[in-house]
Amino acid sequence: MIEKLEEIKHRFEEVGQLIVQPDAMADMKKYSQLSKEYKDLEKVVGKYEEYKEVLSNIDNAKEVIKTEKDEEFRDMAKMELDELQPKKEDLEEELKQMLIPKDPNDHKEAILEIRAGTGGDEAAIFAGDLFRMYQRFCEKNGLKLNVLDLTEGTSGGYKEIVSTVTGDEPYGTLKFESGVHRVQRVPQTETQGRVHTSAATVAVLPEMDEVDVEIDMNDVRKDTFCSSGPGGQSVNTTYSAVRLTHEPTGLVVSCQDQKSQIKNFEKALKVLRSRIYEIELAKHNAEVGAQRKSMVGSGDRSDKIRTYNYPQSRVTDHRINYSQHNLPDVMDGEIGEFIEKLRIAENAQKMED
Repeated sequence: MIEKLEEIKHRFEEVGQLIVQPDAMADMKKYSQLSKEYKDLEKVVGKYEEYKEVLSNIDNAKEVIKTEKDEEFRDMAKMELDELQPKKEDLEEELKQMLIPKDPNDHKEAILEIRAGTGGDEAAIFAGDLFRMYQRFCEKNGLKLNVLDLTEGTSGGYKEIVSTVTGDEPYGTLKFESGVHRVQRVPQTETQGRVHTSAATVAVLPEMDEVDVEIDMNDVRKDTFCSSGPGGQSVNTTYSAVRLTHEPTGLVVSCQDQKSQIKNFEKALKVLRSRIYEIELAKHNAEVGAQRKSMVGSGDRSDKIRTYNYPQSRVTDHRINYSQHNLPDVMDGEIGEFIEKLRIAENAQKMED
């Protein structure tokens, strides 16, 4: 661990020199990347310096106990050693956590896609409930959610709704939400009062740049149409909405949240890049299937991850077998505890690996 920490300290000093070079300051993208790396490394180096100081104090206390003739001095050194030993263990644990490799996409903006699954109209209503849950979560945690495209359900909710999430590490925060969310309740459309089970699928994708995923624009068909959502006078009068079809994969992406066709095209292209990245990532994960898979890293949207049981006011995450009996609060955006426990479980698995 010390060897690894020394490498990080050396890189921290190196980045500190690179960041003040004229070529780095002239290139905003390069400067931004170096600034982020410096900030991330600074946390680890600061903790490492604190750890080294504790180790030095432990050595000094042991030397006093070993060589000092004065009993009072030796007792003081023993007391100091008793205090330092637990501190050393705590710092070691913190440093181990810090050394766990981070997902390089954590800092990226996220694309949040919610689709109604099995359950007909009730599934669309539940998809709407999930969207409001994430909307409230974002509001409470300083993230900004912006709807790109939606298809409303016939009895309320959404058959599909696609949004972007921006702010501090949006993808790193929401990536654990990918998968099938199941609801057990009496549907609004049910007259007999029987509990039904419906589902909606959530996909959280990192927003990819041109440098991350290259698309041959000869493979993309662009169609324009009139917006059907909010937008004032331009709705249904100008062909500002954009639909992109990626011929090799058959992926179709629509965006209609902006009045400008160019802006809608740019946003749709970002979503398309992210979906292509997801396909390539799934292929990669299949190729390295012999390696132990991360519990959430694959973001497999076919896995049932969480159940929302209304009669019992219970929400259960099946990946970590954790339940809360405060369903109204959860549906109001209080999902932070689930996310934190999933993050801890993932880190524990990475450390074990």
